[in-house]
Amino acid sequence: MTALPESIQSLQHELGRLPGIGPRSAERIALFLIRSEPAVARQLAEAMLAARERVQSCRICGALTESQPCPLCTDPRRDAALLCVVEQPLDILTLEKSRAFAGRYHVLGGVLSPLAGIGPEDLRVAQLEERLGIEPIREVVVALGTSVEGDATAHYLAQRLGSREVRVTRIAHGLPAGSGLEYADEVTLSRALEGRREMLP
Repeated sequence: MTALPESIQSLQHELGRLPGIGPRSAERIALFLIRSEPAVARQLAEAMLAARERVQSCRICGALTESQPCPLCTDPRRDAALLCVVEQPLDILTLEKSRAFAGRYHVLGGVLSPLAGIGPEDLRVAQLEERLGIEPIREVVVALGTSVEGDATAHYLAQRLGSREVRVTRIAHGLPAGSGLEYADEVTLSRALEGRREMLP
């Protein structure tokens, strides 16, 4: 069997670095791009570069946005008294698809993981506390996965926010153990939000 030209192998290698793209998928995509009109590859490259340059984190909640602050933070129809804490920006997209949450969001940027050297100072916990002092937040909904790190982070937040006049709840454990929000369907997420319970410090 003749080996692929070096440029195609290089393209396949780069595509294979993307999440969810295995060697076979990377090869198929690379060959598709090579056989397509030059405009197809050019448009794809331009779209990737434009997204990389324009998309940023919202300075308030941490969501992915092209404007500051993001549309979720400036939407007057959302409940400003309800704040949902998530691990990553993609979790916001997952929750929004469920249409079960009408409040605002706060992205932590990860979870506590002493083994990986990730402590509270590495997460957006200070920004969360700052928002509690400025915004009319009455309830903080902790929507983290049910991993060991997610559970530890949820309990840490409950203790740290326990002295404030704010209700701290956690979404019900309708999520598969050891997984994140991105693997849950809309019905599961909706039920988990409806069944959230208060966390005691």
